[in-house]
Amino acid sequence: MTEPSVQPSTRRPTATDTQQTEAVAPAGDTAVRPGFAERLQSKLASSEAEKDAGTRPTSTASAPARARAPRRARLRLTRIDPWSVMKTSFLLSIAFGVVTVVAVAMIWQVLGAAGVWDSINDSIRSSIGGQETADFDVENYVGTSRVLGFTMLVAAVDVILLTAIATLGAFLYNMAAALLGGIEVTLAEEE
Repeated sequence: MTEPSVQPSTRRPTATDTQQTEAVAPAGDTAVRPGFAERLQSKLASSEAEKDAGTRPTSTASAPARARAPRRARLRLTRIDPWSVMKTSFLLSIAFGVVTVVAVAMIWQVLGAAGVWDSINDSIRSSIGGQETADFDVENYVGTSRVLGFTMLVAAVDVILLTAIATLGAFLYNMAAALLGGIEVTLAEEE
C-alpha cells in the first residue's frame, strides 16, 4: 500500500481536512504534532464564527500562548566609520549653531521689549550724571547687530571645532577598539 502524497494547496484547510490528515498519518509520525489538530479545529471554528458575524479574525487568542523569554544578542562595537561621524557631527553642529543664533536673537528682543536697555541707560545717567552721559546709550556698545555678529562668529567656530573633535574621537575609538576589542553591547527584544 502506498502512502498518499501531499500536494501544496492554495485553498484554506477545513476541519474535515484535519480529520483526514489524522486518519492518514501513521502512528508515531512526527509530521503531525500532538494537539495540532485540536488547535487547528478551534482556529477554524473561531474564524468561521467571526466570518459569520461579519468580522475579520484579528488574533489567535484561542491558541494557548507560550511564555518565552526575550531573545538577546551580544554584539561588540569594533569600528566607527570616521566619514559618517564627520558628516553627522557637521550637520548636528550646524543645527546647534542655528539654534544658538536664534536663541540669542530672541533673548535680545525680549530684553529690549522689557525695557532693560532703557533701565540701564537711566541707571548710568543717574549714577554718573553730567553732560557726558546725556547722550549715553548702552545699545551703542552692545547692540543687536554686534551681539548677533559675535554669536554667528562663535557658532561658525563651534561648527568647525565640534566636527573636528567628533571625527578625531572616531579615529581614537577605532585605535582603542583595535587594541582592546571595543565596547560590548547586549540587545534584547521587547516583551
